[in-house]
Formats: sequence, structure tokens, C-alpha cells
Amino acid sequence: MMSFEEIEHTADRAFRVTGHDMADLLENAAHAMQALDGPRPPGEPSATREIEVEGVDCESLLVNWLNEVLYLEQAHQLVCEQFHIDELKNHRLRARVETRECDRSYTHIKAVTFHNLKIRETSEGLEAEVVLDV
Repeated sequence: MMSFEEIEHTADRAFRVTGHDMADLLENAAHAMQALDGPRPPGEPSATREIEVEGVDCESLLVNWLNEVLYLEQAHQLVCEQFHIDELKNHRLRARVETRECDRSYTHIKAVTFHNLKIRETSEGLEAEVVLDV
């Protein structure tokens, strides 16, 4: 089963993402955001970046994580290919992100928002709906 699906939103773009646990949800959300940002030129990762992000709760951690990935891509002209959450505790994460250089002129996402954001427990793990400002 796909770990995310695009959902309708009146002005922006949005997706519903699932994960077996919080780390899985965070990784899947990053992949979902990238998929909605448009096609990426082919290539292989050439570098690994380490990211540390924290939040006051799970929802703010999710938004801060996705905005950090977005910043990394846009500010450094990178494509993030793989995400590895190495440590996650007390609303703080440490992750490795495999990247490669790429022209990011196609980017349409401005930011990840808190609009209607709520992480819910399901019978299969966790689920969240995320709205992207485009």
C-alpha cells in the first residue's frame, strides 16, 4: 500500500500520510512532499547531510522536519533522495538525508503549514494530513 495519498484542498496542496510509527511517518511525509513537488531529474545521491530538528509536540516536529527538508533543497539546490531517522525522542530527531545537486527552479512548495494538522493513531500505526503552501 502507498504510504501517502494526495487529498483535495481549496487553495493549496495536501496529502494524507501513514506510518507504522513516528519515524516511519516522518520519512513517508518527506517522500510525499517531494512527490507532490513535481518530477525530479534522474540521478544518484552523491552526499549525505545530517539534520537535527525539534518541536514542542509531534505535530510541530513533523512541520519543522518537512520545512527543514524543503529549506535544504531550496537553499542549497539539492534533491533529497533518501531519509533515515537515526534518533527520535522527546520531540527531537536526528536524521541522515542522502542528497544530490539539482536545479530546483521547478519547486512549487513555499512552506509546510499547521492548517488542520493532527497526528492520529490508527489500527495500523499513525496517520496525518499535511497542507502545503504553494
